[in-house]
Amino acid sequence: RAQEKEPVASVATATREHFLEDLYPRRRPVVLKGVELGACTRRWSAEYLRRAAGAGAVKVHVSAGPRMDFLRRNFVYRTLPFDVFVQRAAEAKHTEYFLSEDEKYYLRSLGEDPRQDVADIRKQFPVLAEDIQIPEYFEKEQFFSSVFRISSAGLQLWTHYDVMDNFLIQVTGKKRVVLYSPQDAPYLYLSGSKSEVLDVDNPDFEKYPLFLKAKRYECYLEPGDVLFIPALWFHNVISEEFGVGVNVFWKHLPSNCYDKNDTYGNKDPTAASRAMQILDRALKTLEDLPEEYRDFYARRMVLRIQEKAYRTDYK
Repeated sequence: RAQEKEPVASVATATREHFLEDLYPRRRPVVLKGVELGACTRRWSAEYLRRAAGAGAVKVHVSAGPRMDFLRRNFVYRTLPFDVFVQRAAEAKHTEYFLSEDEKYYLRSLGEDPRQDVADIRKQFPVLAEDIQIPEYFEKEQFFSSVFRISSAGLQLWTHYDVMDNFLIQVTGKKRVVLYSPQDAPYLYLSGSKSEVLDVDNPDFEKYPLFLKAKRYECYLEPGDVLFIPALWFHNVISEEFGVGVNVFWKHLPSNCYDKNDTYGNKDPTAASRAMQILDRALKTLEDLPEEYRDFYARRMVLRIQEKAYRTDYK
């Protein structure tokens, strides 16, 4: 048994106009090649990063295994000087370590105060920010965050969705990205914004039988590639090599649609959160009924939601 697969389309040279007028309205992932990113693709070796960004403290994920699982928390958070972190992330075996000599490291940059400030490479890593030219394919007032990321070779991150559009800029190293459409959410065994299916390459279909129905999209990112990930598209990322990237998120909905306390860009829009709360209350109300009535009216609720809110134009 295997999932249906489709490669993510790539475009050799995409101007701002081409992206906005032709690619963006399709609301599908696409790899943009040949985008001018500045000196970062030439400069950002491990040695350069250690020298240029210095020894400021960074909070990182550390995992004994290659697959990080946010739901089961199979990793720990540790704080290291940035230059020490880069050295460890770039090496396969460690003489100094927290969990094991082949542990994996992952940096997702944070704001000065993560509860109030968004990640912005210009503020957290100003020297490195001078090296990168972020594609200006959206208006400046739409900008939300620019997240600096560094991963050990072999590290795989959990499948999840974000509520904003974003560019995944692969600066150095190679990544494989597996994506799933929002319409396949019923097959992904969700817990919040994350899928319970950690191993997307060898899934346990006995435990997750519906996962077989999810259509898999896949691409490989080389240094200099930019992957457009539309909001709500699920993605699972594996770093095939030690690599550095930058995620740029922007608000494509009116600002008042987003949670004002969201500094990570992953909280559901306020209207969606309210709707889910109302649904939870409705389901709680059904508990007053006998089982056969509860089942009957729950099915009617599902039919009502499908009739009133489901799209019919998916391809």
